[in-house]
Amino acid sequence: MKAILGLLTFGIPLLVFFLFPSALRGEPPLPAGLGGGTGEPALPAGLGGEPELPSGLAAPGEEAPPAVREPDPFTLPFRFSGFAEGLLGVRTRRDPYQKDLSAGEVRLRLEGEKGWDRAAFRAGADFLYDPVLNRHSIDLESGRGWLDLREARFSATPLHFLDLRVGRQVLTWGTGDLLFINDLFPKDWNSFFIGRDDEYLKAPADAAVVSLFTGPINLDLVYSPRFDPDRFIDGRRISYYNPALGRIAGRDAVIEAAVPDRWFRDDEAAFRLHRNIAGWEAALYGYRGYWKSPAGSDPVSGKATFPRLGVYGGSLRGAAAGGIGNLELGFYDSEENRSGSDPLVPNSELRFLAGYEREVFPEFTAAVQYYLEYMLGYDNYRENLPPGAPARDEARHVITLRLTRLLLRQDLHLSFFGYWSPSDQDFYLRPKVSYRLDDHWTAALGANVFWGADDWTFFGQFRKNTNAYLSLRYGF
Repeated sequence: MKAILGLLTFGIPLLVFFLFPSALRGEPPLPAGLGGGTGEPALPAGLGGEPELPSGLAAPGEEAPPAVREPDPFTLPFRFSGFAEGLLGVRTRRDPYQKDLSAGEVRLRLEGEKGWDRAAFRAGADFLYDPVLNRHSIDLESGRGWLDLREARFSATPLHFLDLRVGRQVLTWGTGDLLFINDLFPKDWNSFFIGRDDEYLKAPADAAVVSLFTGPINLDLVYSPRFDPDRFIDGRRISYYNPALGRIAGRDAVIEAAVPDRWFRDDEAAFRLHRNIAGWEAALYGYRGYWKSPAGSDPVSGKATFPRLGVYGGSLRGAAAGGIGNLELGFYDSEENRSGSDPLVPNSELRFLAGYEREVFPEFTAAVQYYLEYMLGYDNYRENLPPGAPARDEARHVITLRLTRLLLRQDLHLSFFGYWSPSDQDFYLRPKVSYRLDDHWTAALGANVFWGADDWTFFGQFRKNTNAYLSLRYGF
């Protein structure tokens, strides 16, 4: 399937450019009689001719000198924007494997976009000073270093039913609110857990995207010629549970991962078919690639691995009971461990999500979600689990709650997002207050609160990373 999607994703743009070269040009000429003339229509009687100039501006019988135009102020030949931001975060619990500061960075975002008739180029980059991680050499894949290239893409609409986007870009689809089933595009979990803006949860991908709009049904094709993993938790900034050590680890045991990185061999492909049915957005999804965060282990090298993965699912989203409801389902096909008997590779899973959002009263919105991960081949998993290793539950349940309140003419933004897993007995809370000081300045205060009964559950492993943060942003 990846070969077919890759061929379609790159083949369709090439076909359009060769067969319809005029599609990217300007507007077609007007029909005969509707343009091309040199004269303006005649004015009504009595309105023709130019008014006489005031005395002194032209001598009798002489033409008035041409008007002198004021010089235009300097303008860039493209759209330009950005922001500067400082972020300071402090851990509220002592972690022997991390610094006391969870964040302490200065960031400058620069964005530019140049548009033509049916095409555009957009670029955006962050320039970052980060003394907490204290690594300044550039790594565009992991986002570490003083430069993070967030976007560099070319887009075009050569035909009214076809959109093309090629290059580095942030991609998203699915219906979950900070929960993802069929969205297999890269995430940045380090940013999410230290208080960076929510936009930084989505990491950039290097991909080609083709979108076809046919009326009855629409199709999105995404092809990444080289695997784009998550910016996953590796211990450099966030501590985690290390099963090999049987304890929480951090900078003392940084995860070394064997990332598949061969161009056009370790690739990814995804598709989405979607349409509107009686006011509901319906979609079908498919993905072939790898687990996005390291989920396996190589017993020879000891490195973490990204086993092969296929994901197939669907979603619905629309108006329900005075609010907005959504349903999403996905089958995770762990291709290297379909029997569930390999303890070094995750089992296949079924994942399900149901959500509902409603405005309770003006300027106050509440949303809830229920999420399920159901492991397949669970008996084989238990039988082959290494002695002493903690066992996952067959079913993991998660409930989320989002509350949003806007005050002071929407300048004051109060928000709360919480995850609670009754099966894992852990939770993760994200309270935040932000205030827009004026058209340029915004200040925010928030926290990331983790707790769990056990060290090896998803949120429980991060409990020593609980932190509070403060940010100040100037937009331009």
